[in-house]
Amino acid sequence: MNLPNRLTVFRIVLVVIMLMVSYIPMNYYVLDISINMWILNVIFIIASITDCLDGKIARKNNQITDFGKFLDPIADKILVLTAMLILVERGMLPAWIPIIVIIREFVVSGYRLIVVQKESKVMAASIYGKIKTVSQMTAIILAFININNTNIFGNFIYGSLTGFPLIVNVLTTIAFIIAVITTILSGIDYLKGSKELLKDM
Repeated sequence: MNLPNRLTVFRIVLVVIMLMVSYIPMNYYVLDISINMWILNVIFIIASITDCLDGKIARKNNQITDFGKFLDPIADKILVLTAMLILVERGMLPAWIPIIVIIREFVVSGYRLIVVQKESKVMAASIYGKIKTVSQMTAIILAFININNTNIFGNFIYGSLTGFPLIVNVLTTIAFIIAVITTILSGIDYLKGSKELLKDM
């Protein structure tokens, strides 16, 4: 297994660690943010960096493989959805956001399977898919440092925050709006290329 694929596998391992940490009670706070959230954010940032590195290393060293094309987007989905569901469980993120992400991923994954069946090749992520992933990861990083584990959208809309916590919440809310829009647009972009493949079905 080459280095890029090892980094992808390592990202999945980090997801498991992140999930375990989320269930360990730590009633200590730094800057009004729980230690759990700081640790989760550090793990998530490291995992996000591996997502950037594996692709760059694979392209630079000509180590792009079908295994990498297949596993890399799956690792991204696992990372993003796990983080979002942790936020939902803590009451920090409305459930409709990960639901949109899940629907998009099922549709795109189905399309990828059709491509594999008809053209015998594994589809790499498009530029729109990469923008979607970056926007989602940015939003999640901001969400993990929301002061006092405040609810994204809720506190911003109903005006229950002031000062720096409000700024963080507003930035997080905007980031998630961008993430949702890019998630939908990237899904539409994939489906545009499905017309020819679906003609014979």
